[in-house]
Amino acid sequence: MDRCALAYQYHKQGWNCAQSVAGACADLAGRTPEELLPLMGGFGGGIGGSHEEICGAVSGGALILSLCFPFSQQGDLDAKKNIYRITREYRRRFFDIFGHTRCADLLQARPGVTEKNPASRRLGVTAHCDNMIVTAVELLEQLVEEERNNAVLSEKSEFS
Repeated sequence: MDRCALAYQYHKQGWNCAQSVAGACADLAGRTPEELLPLMGGFGGGIGGSHEEICGAVSGGALILSLCFPFSQQGDLDAKKNIYRITREYRRRFFDIFGHTRCADLLQARPGVTEKNPASRRLGVTAHCDNMIVTAVELLEQLVEEERNNAVLSEKSEFS
């Protein structure tokens, strides 16, 4: 499945940036798009369409990461530190590509497609938000795979 293309399709169908990212990546978290799309309704357009806060594509990614690497037990400081670390890394990678993570700043800067976001180039994305969405999915896929591989390697070394 091409999650980047799916996210692009969701956005073209009228879902917001956060919904498009979360819906396209739902399977990474063992969920369905139907479960996640409604949860992200208020996160598009920098929270409620205000464009004042974090990009919806980044918010959708944070939900997926939270589901993939949950902090779900009260007092589990290791899980809390882990999801914070992973989410910071996701946000950093997005920032490294676009120079911003706040919706209004991204809209003002209008960063385009470059070699740093090959999925957007591959899909022929030209619209601003579509570029943010496709790149967010691309980064999510990479980060989830890296973190899962690291967890497997850690388990193997624990039992060696």
